[in-house]
Amino acid sequence: MSVQITENQVQQYGSHFRILYQQMQARFLPWCQMESITGQSKSVERVGKAEAYDIISRHSDTKYVETPHSRRWIDLGDKGWADLVDEMDKIRMLADPTSVYPRLAVAALNRAKDDIIYAGARGNARTNAGLVALPSAQKIAVSASNLTLAKLLATKEILDANEVDDDQSMALDGQTPNGAAQRVMIVNAKMLTNLYGTTEIKSVDYNSVKALAQGQVDTFLGFKFVRSERVAKDATATTGYAVAWSRGCVGFGIGKDIVSSIDPLPGKNYSVQVYARMSIGAARLEDEGVVEIACA
Repeated sequence: MSVQITENQVQQYGSHFRILYQQMQARFLPWCQMESITGQSKSVERVGKAEAYDIISRHSDTKYVETPHSRRWIDLGDKGWADLVDEMDKIRMLADPTSVYPRLAVAALNRAKDDIIYAGARGNARTNAGLVALPSAQKIAVSASNLTLAKLLATKEILDANEVDDDQSMALDGQTPNGAAQRVMIVNAKMLTNLYGTTEIKSVDYNSVKALAQGQVDTFLGFKFVRSERVAKDATATTGYAVAWSRGCVGFGIGKDIVSSIDPLPGKNYSVQVYARMSIGAARLEDEGVVEIACA
């Protein structure tokens, strides 16, 4: 038997690409007020509450209340994705990457949508008078703990005390059935793991959806839990920030949704360019409807 036969053994290479695990879809859009934008920005007009007055005598003069008006702005920003595939490289490969790059491009832009919505919810909102930060009353301190039942209850209390969506049985788009969750809670896997260990969450007396049996918390205390590993952390990476808001309290503006193209470029020796872009923006429309929860 020849000892040199191994010199003639070959390796087989794959003829297709496997997309590695990553977030492919935008997850926060269902809880946003959608706005179509033509131009650089669009205003969202707001009116506040005005209290009733006492009528203390017959035929008394009418009194006029001062109805508060205000405005929040949604500003557009552009996001792009592009990569090149050399025409000569395609000849040398069994798999053509141009078949999978568009999916990667759309996934990247979908993740960017979530990033912009998340930043808009907890960041500065633009008004006619300038930038407005999320008030401290809408923030729950870290208190050396991760996500706990106490923090969930505190979040619910803040929203309830602000009369947030208390009388709303339908979403702003009018398409969400009565009883659907109007509040969303954005958390990461670490926060959920800590929540799973909470005695009250593990008990079916407290959690009708049996979170542990299903392997996930779906809805609890009126919040729809949406997991995202793009939750922001502080500079030391020791504190992460969950964010809760009521449906429609964050606005998402679309100037141009995702468009993509695949084109040969003569100036690049006819390398194929896979390109995608979008123009979007997000802003917090109502401070009282958004709560930031710091988690150790």
